[in-house]
Amino acid sequence: MHTRRMVLIALLTAVAGVLHAVEGWLPLPVAVPGAKLGLANIVSLVVLELFGWRAALLVGLLRVLLGTLLGGALLGPAFAMALSGAVVSTVVMAAALPRLCPPFSLVGISVMGAAVHNIAQMLIAAIVVASPGLLWYLPYLLLFAVPTGLMTGLTARHFLAKLPREFAVRKP
Repeated sequence: MHTRRMVLIALLTAVAGVLHAVEGWLPLPVAVPGAKLGLANIVSLVVLELFGWRAALLVGLLRVLLGTLLGGALLGPAFAMALSGAVVSTVVMAAALPRLCPPFSLVGISVMGAAVHNIAQMLIAAIVVASPGLLWYLPYLLLFAVPTGLMTGLTARHFLAKLPREFAVRKP
C-alpha cells in the first residue's frame, strides 16, 4: 500500500470513528427511537468510491472499533449491532456499485446501504435479546433509512465532486 493511500485511509478512518461516536451523543427529535443519521457512512461511501471495497470494509471495521471505544460501548451489544450493520452495508454497497450504478447513482446505493444496515442491526438485536418480536420495529427504521440514506449519499457525492483529481486513486 502506498504511503499516501495509507495516510488518506487512516485520516478517513479517524473521521469516521469520531463521527460514529459523536452521532451516538446527538439527540434526534424523531418519532423513531434509536434512529441515527448515519454520518460515519458518508466516509464509508467516499472510501468505497475512492479506494474500493477492501478499503471501505477496513474503514468500516476500524470506525466501529474506534467509535464504540470512544462511546464506551466496545464489545457490548451496541458494538455487535454497529459491526453487523457496517459489514453488511459495505458488502452490499460494494457489490451493488459496479452493477447498479447506473441506473442508480451513489445516492441510490447509499439508500440501499442504509436499509440493509438497519436490517442487519435489527437481526442482531433480535438475537441478542432472544426476541424476534423486535423485528416489528424494522419497517419504521426502513422508512427512516430513505431520508438518511439520501442525505448521506448526497453529502458523499458533493464531497467527492469537490475533491481534486489526484484523490481519484480507486483500486479494487
